[in-house]
Amino acid sequence: MSIRVLLADDQALIRAGFKMIIDSEPGFEVVGEAADGREAVDLARTARADVVLMDIRMPRMDGLEATRRIGADDNLAGVRILVLTTFETDDNVVLALQAGASGFLGKGVAPADLLHAIRVVAGGEQLLSPRATRGLVSRFLTSLRPDADGALPALDLLTDREREVLVLVAHGLSNDDIAERLFVSPLTAKTHVNRAMTKLNVRDRAQLVVLAYQSGLVRQGDPLPDPPNR
Repeated sequence: MSIRVLLADDQALIRAGFKMIIDSEPGFEVVGEAADGREAVDLARTARADVVLMDIRMPRMDGLEATRRIGADDNLAGVRILVLTTFETDDNVVLALQAGASGFLGKGVAPADLLHAIRVVAGGEQLLSPRATRGLVSRFLTSLRPDADGALPALDLLTDREREVLVLVAHGLSNDDIAERLFVSPLTAKTHVNRAMTKLNVRDRAQLVVLAYQSGLVRQGDPLPDPPNR
């Protein structure tokens, strides 16, 4: 089954570039193009898209409002929104996530990374660009204070493998990336992530990232841990 993609951007040249990249990749299909947010909502209801690539600044209705409307429509429960914008600001990251977006990328993303992001959000995961992740963490760390000892007691509920996975999530790795790094199946990686979310009582990966930094398990500037030996 192909991943069906809807393009929402007010610039025809940008839509044409995305369409060329997506349609040239086996297993992907562009099923519609919208020049504004209102048209994106209408096409989401008729084109049976799996993923909408959503610009933020568009006429008539911006991408954030379009994302909210798609997320509020029970008939579109399976549609995932991947925001692509030139304006990769902290505020836009937070607003996009609050509106219900599953991913956030800058328009300067490499074609291979764009296709990877579409696969990730189509599979039900969240994905943020490294810049968006850093901005999200910085924003929330200014209002959150870790415990005096630098760790949250809730982390004691995690197994060693779940803590290891939490660190990788905080560095922005998807379930597939984690699986490849830890030599496990994607399903096993997803299970570890879901268990960590349940034990820590968070609703999504963005909150998981913030908690990892707030607890001191991961600190800004930390390098990605070396992968384990086979």
